[in-house]
Amino acid sequence: MKYSKATNYALHTMLFLAKETPDKPVGVQQLAEMQHVSPTYLSKILTKLVKEGMINSVSGANGGYTLSQNWEDISFLDIIHAIEGKSSLFDCCLYNDPKCVIKEVMLSAEETLENELKNRKISDLVKK
Repeated sequence: MKYSKATNYALHTMLFLAKETPDKPVGVQQLAEMQHVSPTYLSKILTKLVKEGMINSVSGANGGYTLSQNWEDISFLDIIHAIEGKSSLFDCCLYNDPKCVIKEVMLSAEETLENELKNRKISDLVKK
C-alpha cells in the first residue's frame, strides 16, 4: 500500500505548523523550502487542507497558514482523506460481488488500518 507524496507533504506540514507555530502564520515558501518541494505544488495541497477546515489561510504581507482552532483533534486519517479522498484502497475485480471473500478480507484489513489512523493525532506527535 502506498500513499501519494501529497499526503506525505500534508502530514509533515501539519506537524510543522503544530510544533513550531500553532498561532503564527507561516508562508507557503517557508513550508515548501522545509520539505524541498515546489511552492506551487504545496499550495494545491494546502488548498485542500483549508477546504477541509484543518488550516486557515491568512492574506497579506505577513500572511500564510495557521492551524484551525480544533487542530488537536485532527487525526492522520482526517489528513489522508483530505488529500486522497475517502474511496476504498481495494477495487474488487468481480464488480463488487457481495460474495467475494477476497474483498471481505481486504475491507476488514482496511478498516483496521483506518481505525489506527483515526486514533493517531498530529497533536500526539507534538507532545513527544
